[in-house]
Amino acid sequence: MLMKLISRLHGKSIDASVVSLSPRGPVSSEIEALGVETRHLGVAIPLGLPWATVELAKIARRERPDVIQGWMYHGNLAAALARSFAGDHCRLCFGVRQSLQDLEREKPLTRQVIRVGRWLSHRADAIVYNSQVARRQHECFGYAVSSGTVIDNGFDTNLFRPDEAAYRSVRSDLGLNVDAPLIGLIARWHPMKSHDLFLKAASILATHRADVHFLLVGFGVTPDNPVFSRWLDVKPLAGRVHLLGERQDVARLTAALDVASCSSSWGEAFPNILGEAMSCGVPCVASDVGDVRRIIGDTGIVFPVGDSAAMTAAWRRMLDLSVQSRRDLGGAARRRIVENFSLDRVAYDFGVLYAKERQ
Repeated sequence: MLMKLISRLHGKSIDASVVSLSPRGPVSSEIEALGVETRHLGVAIPLGLPWATVELAKIARRERPDVIQGWMYHGNLAAALARSFAGDHCRLCFGVRQSLQDLEREKPLTRQVIRVGRWLSHRADAIVYNSQVARRQHECFGYAVSSGTVIDNGFDTNLFRPDEAAYRSVRSDLGLNVDAPLIGLIARWHPMKSHDLFLKAASILATHRADVHFLLVGFGVTPDNPVFSRWLDVKPLAGRVHLLGERQDVARLTAALDVASCSSSWGEAFPNILGEAMSCGVPCVASDVGDVRRIIGDTGIVFPVGDSAAMTAAWRRMLDLSVQSRRDLGGAARRRIVENFSLDRVAYDFGVLYAKERQ
């Protein structure tokens, strides 16, 4: 999302540069291709805090930015440090990218960073949440109320669009009939994504529908991961679960789905997969986390968190629709994204925020 935002703002309403706490990753090259200088500190917060502080001080004093935008909890901590060296003119914006149902689900060090962020949030000029639920939860936890605002995730509706050719070619790649129903979950492997819940629901549905297949895509979503391997050769899922790992053609794969899914149990604020799928004209079935109900509206089905039977029932309702009815629902989903969650609209909102902070 940061890369997409920069693609709309850099060289127009702002001149951006990026400081990453992590080593180089796959998004680094995409950001640099936009002409944006990207520095990689390669440190762990808070263990690498002393060295990071020195480096952030050098960067802030040299760049003298008008606005420093933190991105996620550890990035907010680093942004607060950098701001202290950037001069009195510099404004500080926090970026909170997840919900906060249960602090105990976070890693021990992350819990401490969140607690420190609660204190530092009162020094921020703005705290940007990507969901209303996330804002309420963090403010109840003690994050500053007066500086909070919500700017949703945004989606490139030209990249993510209905694509009949993708619908057919992906099935050909997987060795499926062109009319085989395909249900997908596009998410990196992480406990909060609840892949186990998805697979449990899939095994229930597969006993009722001999034609349905399941597509899973994301970092760590591979046959050598024990979470998935134990399902692959067990009936009724044998031969019907397709694990593609990390892919670069996510828009194509998403457009090939009949139903997109989000099975997450916690942490999500605004799941990107939902906006991307809806933009492709694919109806969604999703767990009731973050702002999912607000995102989907009446274009999909929301089920209770952790309820595999309810997830299965929602899938069955979707697949029981005629092909045309499902496409009509997907068309309504796309219109909802175009009208409310386009990338251009979100970039505009960030541009207005930064202009206000620079005044």
